[in-house]
Amino acid sequence: MILLDGKMVSEELNLKLKNKVDSFDVKPQLDIILIGNNPASLSYVKGKKKAASLVGITTNLHHLDENISQEEVERLINSLNQDEKVDGILLQLPIPKHLDQEYLMDLIAYEKDPDGFHVVNQGKLFQKRKTIYPATPKGIMTLLDYYNIPIEGKSVVVVGRSNIVGMPISKMLLDRNATVTICHSKTKNIKEITKTADILVVAIGIPKFITKDMVKQDVVLVDVGINRVDEKLVGDADFDEIKDIASYITPVPKGVGPMTIHSLLFNTVLLYESKNTK
Repeated sequence: MILLDGKMVSEELNLKLKNKVDSFDVKPQLDIILIGNNPASLSYVKGKKKAASLVGITTNLHHLDENISQEEVERLINSLNQDEKVDGILLQLPIPKHLDQEYLMDLIAYEKDPDGFHVVNQGKLFQKRKTIYPATPKGIMTLLDYYNIPIEGKSVVVVGRSNIVGMPISKMLLDRNATVTICHSKTKNIKEITKTADILVVAIGIPKFITKDMVKQDVVLVDVGINRVDEKLVGDADFDEIKDIASYITPVPKGVGPMTIHSLLFNTVLLYESKNTK
């Protein structure tokens, strides 16, 4: 078994990104909108700010009250859209339920969308046009490529169908000529399907959902899940059960998470370059 070490790979790639940013006269700027005090979100934002600082990207944090109105958030996003200094705008999810998440995500200008969530960027992805790829799927593809894991012609099973991970990673793998099957919570005989996978991507949000009887020998397992169980972080796959069966496997934490942050920073630099080459 070889560990798909997202922490190590992201540190190496972030150093390369830093060398590029160091050559810029003006540093890229990423503005982060955090609403409320969700502990996980606070931790994620802290990690994003730290990584951005190491790369040389300027960050501004807009930490808003849990009870802020929809109109106030809209005003902030519109002002950031119009601010020439701002290259990327990140709305940290989840946000309070009284706010319209989809509307706010699409209110962010697609030219300033480093997460790749905007409907225009996702539409371009599904039409195989040049776009900003969603950060987590992009991170997964970067990790597979770093370890020279073949994708073309492989049987890939994706467990999960969210617009953030499951659907875009399926399309990106399909565009690389994999044969992709998507499973979800309503899939019947899911074990029979997951056992066909050469590459298994799990993003279903259920702790240790994938067990050793659900994978075949030498599977490449990419675990996107981050679940807190008994004060420990665990993935959507049972790492301890599967590690001796898999040929490659991501740890949780320090697997996909750091690659997502790298992709977010990479996308911010892409947006900066695109703006400054117009």
